[in-house]
Amino acid sequence: MAVFSIVKLSELEGAKRLDAEYYKPEYLWIKSLPNAVPLRKITNDVRYGLYVEPEYKEVGINFIRALNLLYFWIDGEILKIEENKAPDDYRLNIGDCLIVRSGANIGSVGFVFPIFQGSTFGSYTIKISFNKINPAYGAIFLASKYGLSQAIRLKTGSAQLNLNIPNILQIKVPVLSEDVQKEIENIVWQVYELQQFSRSIYSQAETLLLEELGLNDFKPKYEKTYTAKLSDAFSAHRIDAEYFQPAYEEVVRKIKEYPNGFSKLLKHVENIKPNFDPTKYPDEDFCYVELADIDSSIGIIHSVNKVKGGEAPSRARRLLKEGDVIVSSVEGSLEKVALVDREHDTCLASTGFFQFRPLDILPEVLLVLSKTIILQLQLKRLCSGTILTAVPKESLRDIIIPLLPLSIQQEIASLVQQSHEARKKAKELLEIAKRAVEIAIENSEAEALDYISKHA
Repeated sequence: MAVFSIVKLSELEGAKRLDAEYYKPEYLWIKSLPNAVPLRKITNDVRYGLYVEPEYKEVGINFIRALNLLYFWIDGEILKIEENKAPDDYRLNIGDCLIVRSGANIGSVGFVFPIFQGSTFGSYTIKISFNKINPAYGAIFLASKYGLSQAIRLKTGSAQLNLNIPNILQIKVPVLSEDVQKEIENIVWQVYELQQFSRSIYSQAETLLLEELGLNDFKPKYEKTYTAKLSDAFSAHRIDAEYFQPAYEEVVRKIKEYPNGFSKLLKHVENIKPNFDPTKYPDEDFCYVELADIDSSIGIIHSVNKVKGGEAPSRARRLLKEGDVIVSSVEGSLEKVALVDREHDTCLASTGFFQFRPLDILPEVLLVLSKTIILQLQLKRLCSGTILTAVPKESLRDIIIPLLPLSIQQEIASLVQQSHEARKKAKELLEIAKRAVEIAIENSEAEALDYISKHA
């Protein structure tokens, strides 16, 4: 059934918008937001990011891109730029907020915690500095349904939708009491502590693995010139120079020297075929996981898209199972690796992933192996193609892994489980903060404070 609303020309709010989408009935609540002021009145710096190409380098200024804004925090692979390319007024401060202005996750919000103070940000993001309200509250509001829906409403464009600063400054933000704002801030900093613990404990898992293999301080040396035997080129069916980069063979040699032995990857995992067809279940709801939904810092799925079986993309041909490890097969995003947890069991996933189901190796260990240089450099070496460079599935038979003792596997698994549990708790707290803001708007601040005391 069609849903429509009628708006008088005199009530166009000075928006200079005549498209019907802008005046959908579901946006009528914006006028009734309690004690609301436009964003422009509670901020002192709102600006677009830098048009600079970041690099894969170890030294420089952290450069935060749109794809790094993952579920309120900033994560994933952080690239860098030279310090002289980041003016002082483009350096981030604690409490700044970043919002994605274009692309699939338009409107997504990231909050600047201490670890990213002094970083800079890219052109697909907009920085917002609050000066009249608590910054943590402001960021949580933008991430709540009342903030996000306004951002979605205000996007413009045809081929590619965008958020621009004049429109963002129109977002109406309810100025709640200092008590509520302070409680929201307290939750946000609890989230930060959990996030830091999650990263730290996961890093311990990787360190434990690499120390066991004698690779903790190992840095592959990429040679500018080198030679390879013609017979090796024929046996590998490769004549490109990159394949014979000595750094790759160096890692393989280290694995083969492991005292406990090594083996082919495919002897220890089942490589699941992408043969599930969701269109056979046209009315069923599915969660769909793409490369952008992976938080590669600790190897989790941080978000999903909801799709009907009949409307699922043609590449949605994987049906996930708890304990699977999904690994990107596309060069440039090989670090997108995640362990499927119970929450994402039976989700669909893109054919852009490999789907490994452990046979006699702990899933958490397979995750860490896949995220470290053990598999990452082998996968990078095997990439081929021109338009879309990726790892051919046939090449997986050449990948080797070390045979870790069960005791070491259990230690690694325990650390990964603690890391993921902390991140799960952080995510739950963020939901509590957002819901508390929504309760304050919908009902009362007293109910919001009561909700926080019972759940946070």
